[in-house]
Amino acid sequence: MVEKRADARRNQATLLEAAAAAFVESGVNVPVRDIATRAGVGVGTIYRHFPTRADLIVAVYHHQIEACAAAGPALLAGSDTPHAALAEWIGLFVDFLVTKHGLAGAFHSDDAAFQKLHSYFLDRLLPVCADLLAAAAAAGEIRPDVGALELMRGVGNLCIGDGDESRYDARRMVGFLIAGLRT
Repeated sequence: MVEKRADARRNQATLLEAAAAAFVESGVNVPVRDIATRAGVGVGTIYRHFPTRADLIVAVYHHQIEACAAAGPALLAGSDTPHAALAEWIGLFVDFLVTKHGLAGAFHSDDAAFQKLHSYFLDRLLPVCADLLAAAAAAGEIRPDVGALELMRGVGNLCIGDGDESRYDARRMVGFLIAGLRT
């Protein structure tokens, strides 16, 4: 596989960030021309990089999953305590989850591009969460009997909410969960 030039990687990252912002605002079915406008490129540029909408959606989520995965070790190295790193990472994870308008429908579509996305999500993020939990447990800050998948599912379920975002604050609910991990 040929490595992309630095400017090509930056351009692709700009496209992915523009698409992610458009997905947050309007869902994954936002018109490609709106994404192109946000990125400051033509529609053809997007299709040159991502021939189908599914390719673009998968690339955006891969990009965001990688950012969330990379944040875990950085937070652990830079935080005052492992619990603080865990809480901050869970906050990033919440942001990732609550901004995925329309992804559930995409996961259940017949498009083969989406079939591996959930596995990729788990493969990349479960070990990060497990490392953060292990560090906090080893420091005696949280109870040691919480598994990464268990915590991520709990956070995910809290992020679903009740359908009325004006009355439901996922971050607040997840905050209660994280506080409850304390020993």
